[in-house]
Amino acid sequence: MHELSLCEGVLQLIEEQALEQKFSKVNTVWLEIGALAGVETEAMRFSFDAVANGSVADGAALKIIDIPGQAICPTCKNRIQICARFDVCPDCGHYPLEIIAGEELRIKELEVQ
Repeated sequence: MHELSLCEGVLQLIEEQALEQKFSKVNTVWLEIGALAGVETEAMRFSFDAVANGSVADGAALKIIDIPGQAICPTCKNRIQICARFDVCPDCGHYPLEIIAGEELRIKELEVQ
């Protein structure tokens, strides 16, 4: 379950920002997670609660924003939505596609006090 280590990294970034921006409590964390990022969102929720215990994010709500996978076909130049990295272009059958969205895992926003 690599989500635990991902949450540890997220918490480290939050704690660094707490020191830098001088806040003491995080109420809500919004995470953008791409469909192609290989992250199980329910495992992420569980892991976040465990990792945040006793930190500035203890008790914070985790809001996940799902980012769909998107790609451009280098042959027909169509922009398409994809579900997996190895999808082929539905219009011309070309592979590989140029992935342009859906691989991200980032903190979008924090609600702090």
